[in-house]
Amino acid sequence: MKRITILGTGFAALTAVRELRRRDRTVVITLIGPRAEFHYLPSLIWIPSGLRTPADLVVPLDRFFVRQQVTFHAGQVTDVREGGRTVVTTTGEVANDGLIIATGGRYLRKLPGIENAILPCEGIAAAEAVRQRLAAMNGGTIAFGFAANPNEPGAVRGGPMFEFLFGIDSQLRRENRRDRFKLVFFNPSKEPGQRLGTKAVKGLLADMARRGIETHLGHKLKAFTPTSVVTEGGEIPADLILFMPGMTGPAWLEGTGLPRSAGGMIQAETTCRVPGWEKVYVAGDSGSFPGPEWLPKQAHMADLQAVVAAENLLGEMDGTSPVRNFRPELMCIVDSLDKGALVLRTPKLMLMLPSSRLWHWVKVVFERRYLARYR
Repeated sequence: MKRITILGTGFAALTAVRELRRRDRTVVITLIGPRAEFHYLPSLIWIPSGLRTPADLVVPLDRFFVRQQVTFHAGQVTDVREGGRTVVTTTGEVANDGLIIATGGRYLRKLPGIENAILPCEGIAAAEAVRQRLAAMNGGTIAFGFAANPNEPGAVRGGPMFEFLFGIDSQLRRENRRDRFKLVFFNPSKEPGQRLGTKAVKGLLADMARRGIETHLGHKLKAFTPTSVVTEGGEIPADLILFMPGMTGPAWLEGTGLPRSAGGMIQAETTCRVPGWEKVYVAGDSGSFPGPEWLPKQAHMADLQAVVAAENLLGEMDGTSPVRNFRPELMCIVDSLDKGALVLRTPKLMLMLPSSRLWHWVKVVFERRYLARYR
């Protein structure tokens, strides 16, 4: 009897469950996570405007686990031992014959004064804090920015920050109070968002100019204060700071012996296998994967990696070497509350379609259909 353990309750973890069960109805699946809930984080961008509430984005997984014949182990991972065959949690140990790690990453909090900024993609509570702060403001300056992990440039999540920026601009216009606010976008790069492609970068910067959003680009970040963003190119006065730092691996990796990249993430092969660890795979934000420099940290990429990890793990458990590689693909809709622009990038294609209401509604429909899988 094959026993597979999956760590996490996010995109990669749940996609791995579905793919394993699609390929093998007899495998015993145990999933470990703090709560039997799925949080649909791509729609955090709609919480400040009230288009979504926290309750809209939290899906209890009990019925999904019953349908997929999954045993849920409530607890937080603290260690992985015996070459991956034993997972240690705050509520006991779980043995396995194969392991898929999909616990996601965490955001670096090394910049001095980062507690003065809200990290809106950190979770539902953070997005709700943005909504509350905006509702209480009568005017002022809002600074938006993001940065990468200096030791792992690919560990960055910039796309959602563009969506918060454009979405809040649209929201303030709907509320007829945009004229009371100054919006400033800051980034250490002179051309932020390069992973989306050069055409996308030009389009995003042009949209900022059209909306009257000021930019502060090409200056290294130094610190945050309660009233400003401090860079090597000067200070940006701010009444509200929304910032996404670079990403690193989960804290529980310390001391596990799992091979890690310079940026603190689990090293992975193109097959999603962890090198040197038998029947141990990683998918999603907790992994450091080979591939093009624009390889994204996003839900779509996590899903693609999870499918490959599940297939290769089952094959390895049957005695064959993993042969399938994940497909590098960036696909997203940069939403602005009522419109959206489609961005697609592959090794052979770089595409950005103009902003329109169509892509906003495509994003809405995709959310509904995706969540329906787990309700």
